[in-house]
Amino acid sequence: MIRETERIRNFIRETCDATGSRRIVIGLSGGIDSALAAALAAGAVGGEIVLGLTLPSAVTPQEDIEDAGALCRAFGITHRVIGIAPVVNAYRRTEGFEDTPYLVGNLMARTRMALLYYHANRIGGLVCGTSNRSEYLLGYCTKHGDDAADLQPILHLYKTDVYALSRSLGLPEAILGKEPSAGLWPGQRDEDELGMPYPEIDRALIALERKGWEASTPAEERVLALVRKGAHKRLPVPSLLTGTPGIP
Repeated sequence: MIRETERIRNFIRETCDATGSRRIVIGLSGGIDSALAAALAAGAVGGEIVLGLTLPSAVTPQEDIEDAGALCRAFGITHRVIGIAPVVNAYRRTEGFEDTPYLVGNLMARTRMALLYYHANRIGGLVCGTSNRSEYLLGYCTKHGDDAADLQPILHLYKTDVYALSRSLGLPEAILGKEPSAGLWPGQRDEDELGMPYPEIDRALIALERKGWEASTPAEERVLALVRKGAHKRLPVPSLLTGTPGIP
């Protein structure tokens, strides 16, 4: 774990040096992925260089805000809380607005990313992504929302690897023990939406990658269907310049 931690920290430092960026901005949800990415960034460039923004909506649990704050105190990260409910409510007043959990949840993810880029532009920083390999392969993200970033330090880590590395870095137990959730609507849980627990998903993904994306078990078939369904989120936008990309 020590070697992997330093490899990621070197990647963050090299990315900042290559772009000439002075700061890193990261959205902190109170969950494990953003916590790990922030802790690694703080270890790479110093907590005072990292700005952690918690952007709660009307449905964000108070404990998520508190957990994000505790993480920032533990790693010396500057922390700000900026509510996005007024922005989302302004959208509600636009013509043709449909107020469903799915539509509003995606809108909240894109609103958060707009604010992260605003503050990164304001202070000359990079937006640090928090996506992991499992969710990237499944397409479990909001396009132009939580998948947007200037660097992705944990994109190569499966979700189970995220937990292992987070434990080795001593992340707060409140975060380690929390059920994974994007927090887009009350009671939303990642594994409920995906239909499988992350350890089972990761075992299937590893097997599928090893076998050239040929499924041989029911679990692998279910995961492969999710990978194919979300493939458009990983591929370039189809155009006459790039052509129509194939989907595995």
